[in-house]
Amino acid sequence: MSWLSRVLCLTLLVAAVLPSLADAAPQRHPPLGAADQAEVKAAEDYLNGITTLKARFLQISDNGAQAEGSAYLNRPGKLRLQYDPPSPLLVVADGTFLIVHDKTLDNPSYIPLGSTPAGVLVRDHVALDKGDLMVTKVSRQPGLISITVVEAEDVASGSISLIFSERPFQLKQWRVVDGQGQTTAVSLYEITTGIALDHTLFEFENPNFGRPKL
Repeated sequence: MSWLSRVLCLTLLVAAVLPSLADAAPQRHPPLGAADQAEVKAAEDYLNGITTLKARFLQISDNGAQAEGSAYLNRPGKLRLQYDPPSPLLVVADGTFLIVHDKTLDNPSYIPLGSTPAGVLVRDHVALDKGDLMVTKVSRQPGLISITVVEAEDVASGSISLIFSERPFQLKQWRVVDGQGQTTAVSLYEITTGIALDHTLFEFENPNFGRPKL
């Protein structure tokens, strides 16, 4: 499963099953212009400059389902998405795995962190248009910049757009479009960076005390 397929597991957690996506040959975009390159670099510098982040989030999918919660980030390697009740979901990146836990089910799912979009955001160095990632579009609206990224070797799996405010320059939303054209948007608000976070936020105790389910 590609990382774009896995992002759907995270942002479409209200869905029961992911659609299968057709393979396609990689399609390189024309070289980005100087203005677009500057926007991509600003986004990379912002993401690489974050050590810790805390925010509230609102997740909305095409079918109208909504979920809210709190997001915590501690780079490199650590992430927590704490969904508000009545949602039973919890997502934790502990530096090795991305763990998705539905409290109504018996077994948490463990996904190698490096193969997920969360892994991209918490890796030591974020590069949006290099290696396994490719920027296909940079667009601007008043006060906002959107950067659309695909997996270079699996463009048919969909795209993720990172939306930044200009003043201050902050990540405000990410928007996932899957291979079937279904969109899920996650908006961030009440964003605070550079704060001390309890290390236990990024620890997960398997309720079954079993080995990770790979």
